[in-house]
Amino acid sequence: MSTPEERLAALGLSVPEVAKPLASYLPAVRSGNYIYTSGQLPMKDGQLMQAGKVGGEVTPEEAVNCARQCALNAIAAVRAEIGELSQVKRIVKVVAFIASTPDFTGQPAVANGVSELLGEVFGEAGRHARSAVGVTVLPLDAPVEVELIVEV
Repeated sequence: MSTPEERLAALGLSVPEVAKPLASYLPAVRSGNYIYTSGQLPMKDGQLMQAGKVGGEVTPEEAVNCARQCALNAIAAVRAEIGELSQVKRIVKVVAFIASTPDFTGQPAVANGVSELLGEVFGEAGRHARSAVGVTVLPLDAPVEVELIVEV
């Protein structure tokens, strides 16, 4: 059986460096058997992948890619707390915030970028409860922000 890191590699992905916090908070906190990540933006190589609102400057397809990057950044925050991803017992909850135009109603499809990646990486343990919430604006004008609750 392959590890989550090996499944990421098979997808042509790797766990990035933990994204630096934009303010006074930690990327993730462990409490007992749970890890709570802070909201992760679509930062790649220290830069926001894209800015703007989904349904406006950002297409739904671009937003899905941003959501996948948010998931990778959340995975990085989790791994920094536990050392290796094979310790993950379950992704319990995903919350995806999607900065979108007032007429955009495809937030669940954008959040699928997160859910599908977690399923590919963690298998059955990646199946989770989820909220996909449309919001007016996110930090740095990011189109997507994602947080996880993970059982280890």
